[in-house]
Amino acid sequence: MNPVLTIDPEFEAKCPPLTEDELSQLEENILEEGLVLMPLIVWNDTIVDGHNRYRIAQAHPGIRFRTHEKQFNNRYEALSWICKNQLGRRNLTPQQKKYLIGERYDAEKKAHGGDRKSGQIKSTVQNEPLISSHMTRAQIAEDTKTSESYVMRADLYAKGVNAAEEVLPGIKNDLLSGKYKPRETDVAAVARASPEERREKAEQLRVIPEKKPKADKESARSGTKRQQEVYATIDKSYEDMKDSKRVTEDSALVSLRYTARNMVETCDVLFTNFPGLLEKPDYKDQVIEIMQEPKQYILKLEGETDNEQHSDTLQADGGQQPGFGDSRCVPAQAEHRACGKDRGRVQ
Repeated sequence: MNPVLTIDPEFEAKCPPLTEDELSQLEENILEEGLVLMPLIVWNDTIVDGHNRYRIAQAHPGIRFRTHEKQFNNRYEALSWICKNQLGRRNLTPQQKKYLIGERYDAEKKAHGGDRKSGQIKSTVQNEPLISSHMTRAQIAEDTKTSESYVMRADLYAKGVNAAEEVLPGIKNDLLSGKYKPRETDVAAVARASPEERREKAEQLRVIPEKKPKADKESARSGTKRQQEVYATIDKSYEDMKDSKRVTEDSALVSLRYTARNMVETCDVLFTNFPGLLEKPDYKDQVIEIMQEPKQYILKLEGETDNEQHSDTLQADGGQQPGFGDSRCVPAQAEHRACGKDRGRVQ
């Protein structure tokens, strides 16, 4: 007769659920064999591995199963073992792997005395030396072929998943199965949120961001070709300018025109592909600061032109300097002051 075993909800929650097809196949195999071939792993009559097989045996009274007893000092050691055992499965999603690594790290910290709020832990390990979190992370990183930083992120991710499941039952399976793939920082943020904000943040994890349309390949090739032509024209202008016999103001203007046009096109490409440069205030302020240099250069050129025109006007007036009451004096003085500042600035 089969023994009556206990199913611990926390233990079972660490085991990624089987799909309907996998569960159906498992039941079919057990019924075909007439018994559960693999023994159920238990600790103090509580299942730590084999929950599905136990339920199938219960549904079919004639099916027999065996058990294998494991020894743990406390439930956190049992939780750690469950996570390590489940990490050995080959069909895990990246999200399930990350979750199990995070849960193993949390369990081992508590098993080694990291959870001083637990009376059970105090009674079993308070006289033993504490194992540092660094050593725990390093060991888990080595076992799982990851890194310590990954283990720390996995810990935060697992806490976020559990916090989301508390306020929105069912979302844990959606996240770990890969149905929804929010950023891990957004998942971790659920655990840090206040109780009032937690449900809202959990619901946001199910929002699928709109995918940006991929750039048309033909348009991309056309843009690349146009840029190549622009650079070729600029290079040709520079080569022409090296030959003193061929250097003219017209050829210099051609080079200048294409340089200015290329700058505008480059800005358009950057602002299109990185909209945050203009949408986010911090980045926009930096963009404006960067663009001050060409702007001030243009103002400088315009100021010099205005000064030349101002000199011509003075000569036409017989060389008389306009007084402070003369309206012509104000813009000329302002332009001159702006120009003077720019000349002193390193470009």
